[in-house]
Amino acid sequence: MTSIDDIIRLLEAAKTSGHTSKSSTKSPRSPAKKKRQPSAYQKRYGAAFKRLAPKYRKKGGGWKKDGFKRCAAAARKVAKR
Repeated sequence: MTSIDDIIRLLEAAKTSGHTSKSSTKSPRSPAKKKRQPSAYQKRYGAAFKRLAPKYRKKGGGWKKDGFKRCAAAARKVAKR
């Protein structure tokens, strides 16, 4: 049987032997993914949601009952026009 000292020595040797982990095997020159551009509808929806949100929020900043759902539905309705 091998002793714990032998196992520790083998593990340390494996660390320093130059093996790379899977995460570092990626090519450093791989092109970065471009961030997706929001569509015109998504821009209209976001603007409408921000404009309508205060109507569906409480004074403390939290959402009223079903406020988020109703605000999202109203924003979709406005953005669809």
